Amino acid sequence: MISWNKTLYRDNAKQFDEKTNLLLGINVEKVFKKTLTKFRTFVPFQPKAKISLLFTPLTGIAFGGCNDEQFALELNNKDLDILYALEKGLPHELNHIVYEHFRKADPDRESALSQTIDEGFACYFSYVFFDRKIGKHEAVENMTQENWDWYIRNEKEIFTKLKPYFSDTSGHNPLLRNDQLHLFPEAPKSLNYWLGFRIIEKYVEKHGPDSWKDIYKLTPKDILEKSDYKKYIESL
Repeated sequence: MISWNKTLYRDNAKQFDEKTNLLLGINVEKVFKKTLTKFRTFVPFQPKAKISLLFTPLTGIAFGGCNDEQFALELNNKDLDILYALEKGLPHELNHIVYEHFRKADPDRESALSQTIDEGFACYFSYVFFDRKIGKHEAVENMTQENWDWYIRNEKEIFTKLKPYFSDTSGHNPLLRNDQLHLFPEAPKSLNYWLGFRIIEKYVEKHGPDSWKDIYKLTPKDILEKSDYKKYIESL
């Protein structure tokens, strides 16, 4: 860390100057306040996490949280669109923090299904937050409509092959690590984000447009069961 800090700016001056000027060009405080004001009208619990905008020696989080008390935006992550993350990604991350508060009580919170619902719920919340005016595909990792269509075409196979991993707690399974295990090598983006979104979408279709608020206090197993997603898959 000491060595990295000594050479940090010298080796990355152009990139750091560009990112700093980008942040100076937008009113970050205004962006956060606007999002938080609307966010408070949606959720039953208010987050108190600290948001860190930072240059880091190891990138990988991009924009995300470690727990319900803190999350980070990596300014030197080359794959991150900072402006998009602040304007469109913030509600997603805030919902993670709120949902984490409720997930702590679930003994199965480390399961792949729990993590799938967590990510899918954050995506679905973004869809709701923007008044359902953004495409569902955009709400799920900002994928393209073509990406979304691939998932729909393969939906039954995806659920059938991934269901056996729902209870896995190792974190190393095709549902969460398809990029490494390649069960679906052609799958765009993350399987669990999309699948979680679809389960919650089916839950809302069955229980009403405001029923997404139920998700905070239901276990992932209950959400899956009450969504009738299994029955939907069987009907395909």
